[in-house]
Amino acid sequence: MPPSAVLKTGRNSRLDRLRRAAALLLLLTVAACGQLGELLSPAAPGVNAEWSALLAELREFERSIGFHTTENFTETAKDLASFPFCGHASQLMLPWSYEDPAILWSDTDDEAACRERAAGNDFFFRQLEARGESATPVTTAMLAGKLDRFVYLVIHEDCHDQFELPYGIEETLCDFITHQAMIAFARGKYAPGSGELRAIVRYAETQASMSLATIDVYARVEALYARQQRGELSVEALLRERETIYRAAERPLGFAAGALNNVSLASNMTYSRYYPQIEEAFAASGRDLARTVALFRKIDAARPAVDSVQKQQRIDNVRSSEFLRAYENAVIGAMRAALRGTGGGTGNARKS
Repeated sequence: MPPSAVLKTGRNSRLDRLRRAAALLLLLTVAACGQLGELLSPAAPGVNAEWSALLAELREFERSIGFHTTENFTETAKDLASFPFCGHASQLMLPWSYEDPAILWSDTDDEAACRERAAGNDFFFRQLEARGESATPVTTAMLAGKLDRFVYLVIHEDCHDQFELPYGIEETLCDFITHQAMIAFARGKYAPGSGELRAIVRYAETQASMSLATIDVYARVEALYARQQRGELSVEALLRERETIYRAAERPLGFAAGALNNVSLASNMTYSRYYPQIEEAFAASGRDLARTVALFRKIDAARPAVDSVQKQQRIDNVRSSEFLRAYENAVIGAMRAALRGTGGGTGNARKS
């Protein structure tokens, strides 16, 4: 499956950012201990007892960038630690995203049971602290976590309630907006040089770098599967070569040893695939968050109807991987049209 809708105008800058990201992650790894490590990668403080005041400040900031009020985080869930997710898929297929029907998802809360269900296939088990578009509560996992993660979760999940875009685009959009918003919020709240400011900025910048690196890793694995489908690689060679890529990419992408595989990569790609395109739209909006939110509301309103894309592309199953790619590409087309309408650029794209 070829990469979807990569803006030509952002290709060289994307490669430059990937190189800078790799250099940054390597530097942080080397400096992981001692005073230099604390300077470059400060440990985030925990979420203190005044988290409700912090939540109120985050909500005020969200309103300043155009977010509508949501029902998220209005209640605490003392008996709910997190939301478990378990997914598995064949090693012989690289899914497009976490929505790809090739991945079978369940809500088992036990990793061993998840591994058993996978029966030798690739699997991904994760406990998420919050879940968007569901009036998600403040869970015990959020309160037991770190400040930077708490700020991320509030903005990201509230972002989901602002749009009705396909998740393959909305996840990346909300991650991008959240990374930018975290930095802006922290710079307005915390003193220069403070541990809180450095930790939040470090989290946002590192996650952005990981998103760009994820695109690169996915493209490399995708190329292997294309070669195997053309008969240029045996199944054994495919699995051997992808293993080499995955083990080398685990640490830079923040995975534990042995955890990066087709399912976990496809899941992370859902949050990464359109990062360069959304960064392009952000730049065209003057790097202004409120204008960017307004732009994507316009794109959301102008997105093509599902049935029109289905009819145009002659795709029977709207839940298929083929339709996911086609619909996301159509929405990216709507984004390009909106940018042309604002004089923000033309951004030609390759079709998926």
